[in-house]
Amino acid sequence: MNVISIFSGGGGIDLGFKKAGFDILYSTDIEEIACQTLKHNKTGKIVECKDIRGIDFKDVIQRLGVEEIDCLVGGPPCPPYSKSRFYRKEKKRALEDENAFTLNEYFRALEEIRPKIFFFENVHGFIYKPHQAAFDLLKERSKTLGYHITWQVCNTAEYGVPQTRERFICIGVRKDFGEPFVFPEPTHYIPEKYDPVKDKNKKPWVTCGQAIGDLDYDLPEDEKMQAGSKHKDLLKEIPPGDNYLYFTAERDHPNPKFKWRSRYWSFLLKLSPDRPSWTIQASFSNNMGPFHWKNRFLRISEIKRIQSFDDDYEFMGDFKEQWRQIGNAVPPLFVKVIAEAIKEQYFTEKKKKSSKEDRFKQLEFDI
Repeated sequence: MNVISIFSGGGGIDLGFKKAGFDILYSTDIEEIACQTLKHNKTGKIVECKDIRGIDFKDVIQRLGVEEIDCLVGGPPCPPYSKSRFYRKEKKRALEDENAFTLNEYFRALEEIRPKIFFFENVHGFIYKPHQAAFDLLKERSKTLGYHITWQVCNTAEYGVPQTRERFICIGVRKDFGEPFVFPEPTHYIPEKYDPVKDKNKKPWVTCGQAIGDLDYDLPEDEKMQAGSKHKDLLKEIPPGDNYLYFTAERDHPNPKFKWRSRYWSFLLKLSPDRPSWTIQASFSNNMGPFHWKNRFLRISEIKRIQSFDDDYEFMGDFKEQWRQIGNAVPPLFVKVIAEAIKEQYFTEKKKKSSKEDRFKQLEFDI
């Protein structure tokens, strides 16, 4: 089972597929530091640092020396579809954004490679109404190129990741290869939404305390890592699991500091050891969390755990470059669950036998 990966970043998708037993033949990204990370961790065989617009994928396949590609995977850069565009009015959205070409490049790659399966990832906002043109493009191009598609917004905490990170996932299956993909059922439940019938065989979500609790020891540099910028004294008063809304009149604070919903949700956001983290952002900030319950910035080792990367997976670059790669990644543990479902549905011996019988039946019908 082989894979070509595009917009590979620090390797979250690649690593998830590799852990599920797939062979990563080729990975590419425009960021040199991300490519250094991919090479250092030897996730795949060939890593090429290049603008995707300059890649001839038919030539790539020839260089790889394979007859056919099983899976194309990747997530075009997501800022045009993010929630932040609802606030940043100076920036254009979806297909009007200057980076919208990445979506078209994904489908150019799909057309040139013609894989059996494609895995497409983006932020939850990809399916918001203001971004309808981009969503329609995905559906139209998939249909034109001959793929069944199935999509779903998944909360990674429901698949064992210690982070409530919602992502749009679309799986395409070439119509001459198989039937539409069926998403695997979540393996973990959210405690406050527990259903004794639906969730009886699931595990409770993984908390930050479970994920990074053993890393919660004091280091000399922690004093310099106190978060919150000019509001660091306020951060110390906020209970674990809360944010700036703690200091609002609506929350009955005796001395309100902020207006209700006047800031980003992550402003002065503090983790709780009793629940998963909120989404780890790609950009490191002095006052935008989530922060540790000890009122400090999270360490690289901690956000790696929250994103479900192995401790021995090393990111290249300085602190902010490492943070950006980790924050931009799709959690490998979640990807592994999806990749294993793809393997089970399309690449097992049972499936191969079934597909062969179907082809004989079709041949008999044609004759």
